Amino acid sequence: MTPDLSSRIDAEFTAHETWIEDLRGAQLADYEGRRDRLKLFDPLCDHLKTIWAPRLQLLSERFGNRVEVTPTLTPGRREAKFAFDSKLARIVLRFSAYTDSDVRRLVLSYDLSIVPILMKFEPHAEIDFPIDDVDSSAVGQWVDDRIVEFVRTYMSLHQNEYYLKENMVEDPVSGTRFPKDAAAATLERAGKTYYFISEATRREFEAQGAEPA
Repeated sequence: MTPDLSSRIDAEFTAHETWIEDLRGAQLADYEGRRDRLKLFDPLCDHLKTIWAPRLQLLSERFGNRVEVTPTLTPGRREAKFAFDSKLARIVLRFSAYTDSDVRRLVLSYDLSIVPILMKFEPHAEIDFPIDDVDSSAVGQWVDDRIVEFVRTYMSLHQNEYYLKENMVEDPVSGTRFPKDAAAATLERAGKTYYFISEATRREFEAQGAEPA
């Protein structure tokens, strides 16, 4: 055994202990940095609320009682969930604001779920900014674009033949087939509901005074 073996072994132990101390210091610094940056999140969201809140409110108002809105506030995350009342599908839209794992960037996300899936649509989109340098005008534009994209998707769903398959009706006078919700008029007769593509065909049907053959 060489005379300096003991000192060499001790040096390795010392180096490892130094590495552990450095690691602890770095991890503590990272934690404190994330904690300090997270303090920016709530004031930032309070500021951005003046941008996205009126837009989301407008979306809710346009759909009226066909949508239920649920806001969610948790540490490091803000979310608005829109659950739409549709006979064709279960439609849930979420707008979220949160930070990345290192709390250096603000992330805005758009998530759309439609079940069953019978057509193509954009289920997810996101945009992010440095948490200390958020472009308010870009946030507003992004939210506007996502809202319009959703409305376009919603309308497409309610015009889609696959979703409408079980909701199609036929005008007994003109023979025209169309979605039930597109009926210009309806008429109850002998316990049966008839759907009409126009008031003119409804009047003609009534004038017949009996069910068509």
